[in-house]
Amino acid sequence: MVDLRNGSTVTEFILVGFEQSSPSTQALLFAVFLALYSLAMAMNGLIIFITWTDPRLNSPMYFFLGHLSFLDVCFITTTIPQMLIHLVVQNHTLSFASCLTQMYLVFGVGVAECILLAFMAYDRYVAICHPLSYAQIMSWHVCMGLVSTAWFFGLINGILLDYMTFRGPFCRDNHIENFFCEAPIVITLSCGDPQFSLRVIFADAIVVLLSPMVLVVISYARILASILSRTSSSGRGKTFSTCASHLTVVVFFYTSAMFSYMNPRSTHGPDKDKPFSLLYTVITPMCNPIIYSFRNKEMKGAMVRALGRTSLAQAESI
Repeated sequence: MVDLRNGSTVTEFILVGFEQSSPSTQALLFAVFLALYSLAMAMNGLIIFITWTDPRLNSPMYFFLGHLSFLDVCFITTTIPQMLIHLVVQNHTLSFASCLTQMYLVFGVGVAECILLAFMAYDRYVAICHPLSYAQIMSWHVCMGLVSTAWFFGLINGILLDYMTFRGPFCRDNHIENFFCEAPIVITLSCGDPQFSLRVIFADAIVVLLSPMVLVVISYARILASILSRTSSSGRGKTFSTCASHLTVVVFFYTSAMFSYMNPRSTHGPDKDKPFSLLYTVITPMCNPIIYSFRNKEMKGAMVRALGRTSLAQAESI
């Protein structure tokens, strides 16, 4: 069959994923990933509900947290449900349109999260280093503009990278050595010269990964410098711990994405690609609520209030 829209002889892809694993291993992976997915959805969903309904959390930090959790829900849902299905059924095929759509969502949501993490680091910098001007600098209008900017660049970037990935015909092997459609792997299946597309993706990764990461590092470096310059040691340990936790999640997310999109393809392989892909598509969305929210006293209080309201509503309904 020939796809007349792009002259391609490939009309579907086969996601290799974990199909070479034994049935017992696949059953174990299904249970583990289902638990991780359910946990991530529950935690991020709770944060979205709390930050958008509790009036006591009406601040820029929690506004960004709510949107980060929403991005995490979108991000993890683009890949994990499909992987769970493929761990159960034998048919691992994915249509051309489905692969293109999945890749666009991964690009769009992933880039938006990269940018939002940088804005969140800047928000913490303003709150700690310029507390008296915080309300003026991080106004509601500014916060809405920052979130809109993250979404805009993410969605536009997804269109660009989707075009660069599927610009050429596909007439080679249609097996993708991963559990989702990842651009560098798909590009190498193209009939044409993949080097131009790979170079464009590499240049794009420098902009959307390194630039936000530099802003994150600068923001936290200034936060730490501000803390060290203070004579009082009260709260210093807590702030150090918070900054270290935030930086840990950011470094995991950025470095794993950099490995996937900025490394030469000669250094890649199924055994190397899958762990890094799992790190930024599964582990990071699950860890973000724990690192950014569940260690926060105000968030814990909001959760208690939310659970109390739920229990009261159930009692009244009875």
